[in-house]
Amino acid sequence: MPEIPQITSKQAFQKLLDDEKALLVDVRTETEWRTVGVPDTTELGRPARFVSWTDESGEANPYFLDLLTSGIDPDTPILLLCRSGARSNAAAELLIASGYSQAMNIIGGFEMPQEAGAGWKDTLPSTEYNDSL
Repeated sequence: MPEIPQITSKQAFQKLLDDEKALLVDVRTETEWRTVGVPDTTELGRPARFVSWTDESGEANPYFLDLLTSGIDPDTPILLLCRSGARSNAAAELLIASGYSQAMNIIGGFEMPQEAGAGWKDTLPSTEYNDSL
């Protein structure tokens, strides 16, 4: 399997600004979205996708691939985000194995402190989650 590209949250945001086809996907759980917050993509003019890699008990989401890839071209840059970078890396591996050639993992995830990996929450816009996202 090819190596999964690892990018920082700042690199991911720049990629999203530069490439209107690029897609940000938050793979955390709904509880995490509600209690910790979500990436604010207002500046990008397009929403992030929210597709949980696991459920609240840690069980794999059997519909993850179908929910995420519906309507997406296999060459779309897909930037994956979780809390720390572990679940999003696993999701990127699945996408690459399934023919989505530009899946990338955002290292440091949403919550890692800036000095430990430049997490999204501490370095880029984030907001409260609401059901309209």
